[in-house]
Amino acid sequence: MRSKEIYKIKEKIEKIRSSKPDFYRYDWGKYYRIGRQETWRRPKGIDNAMRLELKGYSPKVKIGYGSPKDIRGLHPSGLIPVLVSSVTDLEKIKDKKDKVIVILSSKLGLKKRLELLKRADELGIRVSNR
Repeated sequence: MRSKEIYKIKEKIEKIRSSKPDFYRYDWGKYYRIGRQETWRRPKGIDNAMRLELKGYSPKVKIGYGSPKDIRGLHPSGLIPVLVSSVTDLEKIKDKKDKVIVILSSKLGLKKRLELLKRADELGIRVSNR
């Protein structure tokens, strides 16, 4: 991919993600728990105002808030993320190095991780979680 194309994709990603609301679970700020439970959970109560979509309550997650197909699943840099756990995985994607960004598996140890980082630098492949 050329840098102009990636720049346009990055702009589009930023614009769409900034226009989406933050989806918090009902009453997330009322109770102090681990991380204030800011993750989305569907409201299920019979009289829950959020479930009824009353004015003044946070928006519910709906299909209309989804990202367009052309940017769905892309890394914020505008590249396609690829999970890598071995050197052979790196060798497979060396032809597409302008279009992909590597994410090293969390199951890797330090020795293997350093080996993969060294090989990625040799091949000129970008790594997101160094």
